[in-house]
Amino acid sequence: MYGRLGDFLKMNGTLIKMNTPYDNLNPDVILNAVESVGFQCNGSLLALNSYENRVYQVGIEDASPMIVKFYRPNRWSDAAIIEEHEFALELVAHEIPVVAPWVAPSHRTLHEYQEFRFALFKRWGGRALELDSLEQLEWMGRFIGRLHAVGACKSFQHRLLLDVQSYGHHPYRFLVEHDFIPAYLKEHYCCVVESLLEKIAARFQQAGKLNPIRLHGDIHVGNVLWNDAGPHIVDLDDCMMGPAIQDIWMLLSGDETQVQLQLEYILSGYREFHDFNRRELQLIEALRALRMLHYSAWLAKRWEDPAFPMSFPWFNTSQYWQEQLQNLQDQNDLLG
Repeated sequence: MYGRLGDFLKMNGTLIKMNTPYDNLNPDVILNAVESVGFQCNGSLLALNSYENRVYQVGIEDASPMIVKFYRPNRWSDAAIIEEHEFALELVAHEIPVVAPWVAPSHRTLHEYQEFRFALFKRWGGRALELDSLEQLEWMGRFIGRLHAVGACKSFQHRLLLDVQSYGHHPYRFLVEHDFIPAYLKEHYCCVVESLLEKIAARFQQAGKLNPIRLHGDIHVGNVLWNDAGPHIVDLDDCMMGPAIQDIWMLLSGDETQVQLQLEYILSGYREFHDFNRRELQLIEALRALRMLHYSAWLAKRWEDPAFPMSFPWFNTSQYWQEQLQNLQDQNDLLG
């Protein structure tokens, strides 16, 4: 499906500039894409908050609006996206409330229009998860335990494995090789990161044999909608194989006493539905450090997409890299 030619990406015979992959995604294309799979649009169109992909609420004649998600070209293969969709539908089949893609009469969930791949979703509402509510955290533990009980049944074949290479060494190399680190900080930055990566690898070894399972991969307050029936999860775009703690640690905040109390409540709910390997707790700070590196590299890889400098003006400034260096040094110290 894909072929590269310099700074261009060839999709279905059309060349699009890789650095501005959504230049041709205008309102007519968006509405025509939705109508190409059988819906009748009423002309209403609202852009939603998304950077990696492009997501819109589209009005539908005589029906509730639909959410359409256009996948960033050249990020995931078709097989990886379909695997994400299948996981979401598998969770729904087990009555686990996640936002799964609409299934067309043809049984397809991934569609194409012109050079774009897209999926449709029902619109869901809700309020934010309250991280200071122990009751909600215990509920989240039950939810994640149920999700992991399904996730452990089989493995992804086309999705990322979260490890020191994928979330550490690869992002680090990208940042250095593409000259994002300011010259006056580069030596110090490299010294800190290389020490940090060694300590992260040691933490993974100390944790012993881990059994990676299918994860949501990015459970934080922004990806949880709450209503009277409890939580439901949105955005499985980063689903992956990895340790169970990856879907828990981003819900923790505060000092050590607060974190321990939050963990107690989350794991109390979690263990009602799935076993938890407590050795994974020693990975929390390692995973936090890996996320820092991965996030910087994610921004760097997208920096020539015009939407990113507008949305993240603080990135790639001297102040940003100085703060990153200090944060990474703090993690280096925490990992001993």
